[in-house]
Amino acid sequence: MKPVAFIQTPYREKFGIPRQAGVVKAIGKIVMEKEFRNPDCLKGIEEFSHLWILWEFSKNKDVPYRMTVRPPRLGGKEKRGVFATRAPIRPNPIGLSVVRLIRVEWDSPKGPVLHVEGVDMLDGTPIFDIKPYIPYSDAIDDARGGFTERKIERVAVVDPQRVLEKLSKQMREGIAESIALDPRPAYQNEENKVYYLLYEQWEVTFIYQNDHFIVLDCFEKYL
Repeated sequence: MKPVAFIQTPYREKFGIPRQAGVVKAIGKIVMEKEFRNPDCLKGIEEFSHLWILWEFSKNKDVPYRMTVRPPRLGGKEKRGVFATRAPIRPNPIGLSVVRLIRVEWDSPKGPVLHVEGVDMLDGTPIFDIKPYIPYSDAIDDARGGFTERKIERVAVVDPQRVLEKLSKQMREGIAESIALDPRPAYQNEENKVYYLLYEQWEVTFIYQNDHFIVLDCFEKYL
């Protein structure tokens, strides 16, 4: 398969990327490859509110997979089969996400650009396909979610606005939401350890202390 597009996202490193699409309102831009920049390829896409994105775990494609994994939602202690999870290290490094289509920028110098919300992909991720989300067939009322039906726990983030006041509201919210979902590996729970989140060109440092996260600093880091 060959990429039809690449996506630009705020996430410049794997650490801090939401583990599922839609849980953080992070914005992405899907830029089509030259072969597919003809507007006819996207004609009618604005009729849909959401899109399926088929993409590649490009940083994991050479990492050996395992038959069983330890999902973070289970605290990193219980095992499940790789095909019973959405673990990023897989026999074929393929990801699948639903994102909300915000708008189409038809007159971009690089052809049509899709502005989407709810991304869970690394900046520069190759996109293999784009399909419309169809509610009457894709939304299943009586579907069971297995171990994922456990409520997503969001951890309180202490006053990020004070440290992040130099940033836009949208960026502040994206950073706070990403931290609140607890991006730490399941086996790391020590307090006062400093973590680094690279969100667009901004590096944010934070710690976990007394059941909440504290944002320490934010500075611009040019890549």
